[in-house]
Amino acid sequence: MTFPEFDPVWFSIGPFPVRWYALAYIAGLGLGWWYASRLARNTSLWLPGRSPVTQTQLDDLVLWIALGVIGGGRLGYALFYKPSLYAQLFTGEAWSKLELFRMWDGGMSFHGGLIGVTLAIIWFARHQKIRLLSVGDLVAPVVPIGLFFGRMANFINGELWGRTTDVPWAIRFCNERIFNTYGFCPAGDLPRHPSQLYEAGLEGVLLFLILAFAVWKVRLLAKPGYVTGLFLLGYGLSRAVLETVREPDAHMPGALQGVVTMGMLLSIPMMLLGAWLIWRAWSRPPVGPAS
Repeated sequence: MTFPEFDPVWFSIGPFPVRWYALAYIAGLGLGWWYASRLARNTSLWLPGRSPVTQTQLDDLVLWIALGVIGGGRLGYALFYKPSLYAQLFTGEAWSKLELFRMWDGGMSFHGGLIGVTLAIIWFARHQKIRLLSVGDLVAPVVPIGLFFGRMANFINGELWGRTTDVPWAIRFCNERIFNTYGFCPAGDLPRHPSQLYEAGLEGVLLFLILAFAVWKVRLLAKPGYVTGLFLLGYGLSRAVLETVREPDAHMPGALQGVVTMGMLLSIPMMLLGAWLIWRAWSRPPVGPAS
């Protein structure tokens, strides 16, 4: 199949383009805020019948999470995938010095965003004197919402495509818009896995359903850290599996090129921490959200 003529810009307000990628962040944060509010208001999910945060506290937390997602996502992308952006802060032309902060040019990392959000949650929990793992358990079921919209935006942008394949649903990520933008098609003209859609389904929809079942049916919010661990383990496994069909990172060292990807390496500590949190929560009796 030929990649559709998607336009990354939905519409423009004067000289300012409104991109699908920006809308994905807005949708993820907005719907995530609503879902987290619903979880926080349902006191029956928590022990001893009390939410770990008030609505006012949650509203403040969303702001810090947004900053963590955006700042961590960009800085993490530069650290893990394009460290030359940091070097340009001290060398090169004045405009190139600012490339690290030009997020509209593209380049965000989930693992960087995760680190940013984690730091925001740690700061918030300590400042508000709230149990850290309970705040994490409130945020974790929300994350797949943002992942779904983000991966769909990746697909619309025609980026982060998969490896070449001959499966019937393979897509040639080359169209007139992409060719006119770059002067060539970065993905070539060979059919590839639509790995963005795989990730939207596995990291987004399926992981959301698993965490929703854990929260609403199994009532695991009563065991601090369990839902957070389930998210970390579930995402790490999903990402590691899907990296086998994503285009390998070009910047990996020669010995690792084509063997492992940066996404796989970054997912290993997630899986280990997730498994440990699940074991820790499972081995302890249910407790309340108090600090």
